[in-house]
Amino acid sequence: MMHYGYGNMGFLGGGIYMILFWIVIIVGIVYLISRSNISFQNNQQGNHPPRSNYQPRSEDNKSPEEIAKERFAKGEIDKEELNEILNELKR
Repeated sequence: MMHYGYGNMGFLGGGIYMILFWIVIIVGIVYLISRSNISFQNNQQGNHPPRSNYQPRSEDNKSPEEIAKERFAKGEIDKEELNEILNELKR
């Protein structure tokens, strides 16, 4: 005699595997969307993943005193701010 239907797994076994299949598909789609959204936001804000041993460098490896004096010469800061910066750097 031939049997048609769900086979050896019965109704409950086939239903569970179908539900698990769709859960895996939905979770995968949500994960991919969230990862692409995070990388999109980082690129929009100019954020980059942190690098180990990252050392910020100024142009031409200038000392902080030289940079402060250049900013004073350009008029970006006044004499009081220059003196405060130089005093802080000497500490």
